Amino acid sequence: MQINWRMLPKRYLFGGGLFLLLIVGLIIGAVHPYKHASGSQPVAWPDVQVLQVQQEDVPIYGEWIGTLDGLVNADVRAQVTGYLLKQGYQEGRFVKQGQLLFQIDPRPFQAALDQAKGQLAQATAMLANAQAVQGRTELDVNRYTPLAREQAASQQDLDNAVQNNMAAKATVATAEAQIKSAEAAVETAKINLDFTRLVAPIDGIAGQAQLQVGALVNPGSGQVTSVSTVDPIKVYFTVSEREYLDWNRRFPTDATREAANRRVRLELILADGSTYGHEGTIYFADRQVNQGTGAIRIAGLFSNPGNILRPGGYGKVRAAVRIQQDALLVPQRAVSELQGGYQVAAIDSENKVSVRSVKVGERVGTHWIITEGLKRGDRVVAEGVQKVRPGMQVNPMPFAGESQGR
Repeated sequence: MQINWRMLPKRYLFGGGLFLLLIVGLIIGAVHPYKHASGSQPVAWPDVQVLQVQQEDVPIYGEWIGTLDGLVNADVRAQVTGYLLKQGYQEGRFVKQGQLLFQIDPRPFQAALDQAKGQLAQATAMLANAQAVQGRTELDVNRYTPLAREQAASQQDLDNAVQNNMAAKATVATAEAQIKSAEAAVETAKINLDFTRLVAPIDGIAGQAQLQVGALVNPGSGQVTSVSTVDPIKVYFTVSEREYLDWNRRFPTDATREAANRRVRLELILADGSTYGHEGTIYFADRQVNQGTGAIRIAGLFSNPGNILRPGGYGKVRAAVRIQQDALLVPQRAVSELQGGYQVAAIDSENKVSVRSVKVGERVGTHWIITEGLKRGDRVVAEGVQKVRPGMQVNPMPFAGESQGR
């Protein structure tokens, strides 16, 4: 069947021609991609933030969990038996050494003291009487001795006088011993009377009362309260045996070790994340390593004006333990961890990406120390690492975070 093109309407012929031109244009565009007339439009490379690897001396910090404790913790206990009459302090407040904390009923102890004093007075009177008797017998001996020599008195009279004098001297000695015993009883009674006043043994913060007024206390009833010296306050923390040995290896003598300990400045990070405003110093290291944990206990001292810090609190102790010489630093965000290894995206002179495996050392703030895989002056991608692939060309820009420091 033949189509008579002349008989078709003109609008069909016009539409068919436009369709053919469109098909031809698409084929030509696919075979010969469109180019800008000027030929100068660059390819849009991804923007990444890049920094140069720096080399500098940086302090290496250690961080440990610490517990706060009083410099001195003194328990207050009853030394005598009696009833608590009154409480003389406010719990949780500062008390001075010798300040009354509790008063035990003193009346029985005052009576015991009065009785001891009476017995002492009686023993003193007995001594005076014994000394008077001994004086008379001494006179008899002195009188009969020359008379017996001249046979004006019998030898029996002299012997009786001598024996009476010896007995009187023994009575004097007994009376003197009774006086010493009575004096000791008086001193004991005074001490027991003083023990009815439970006073603060040190300056510090007084704790909660464990027994209330009216309670019967005795030496076996446990602590009544406690007082802690909290300015300065002590912070205990444990370091590993390896860290301890490394420190002593670097400072092998007592003199160098003590000097190094004095130079160390401890920081205390409190439970709310804030850093305590006063630096601390090393106070002592314990005498032994804990066999269960393999760690040794260290104590630091922190000034505590206002008694803000209290025993029993927790915090983190932080200190610079050594200086890393010529450390290569890169931001942590520039380092990717993959299957236990670490990688960085490095940029060469042609702004092409290469992925390098690196070894990391200590963390310093928001930076890693790189021990292998980079050298000073290398450029690494610090922002936009997720955009790049090996061999990709990028548009490097300065790392904005570097201006904020570490």
